[in-house]
Amino acid sequence: MNTPRTACDSCLMPFAKDPGPRESDRYCSLCFQNGALCYQGTDLKEFQRRCYRAMIGKGRHPLVATLYTFIIRFAPRWKT
Repeated sequence: MNTPRTACDSCLMPFAKDPGPRESDRYCSLCFQNGALCYQGTDLKEFQRRCYRAMIGKGRHPLVATLYTFIIRFAPRWKT
């Protein structure tokens, strides 16, 4: 039996905080748009940099953005 996902498999943002309509059961509206992942690469560090810049651009405090960016490494998409 599958338990429902409560956070994005790519960035771990809780679905309850997702700003837009989701197209996927696994990914938030910021990570998955138009039927595909927005970041197609496999470089975790690059994805974290992009997420950090986006959070800062939306007014997040740098320490909060740093913490959230660190946590991304534990998302299912980045487990190898």
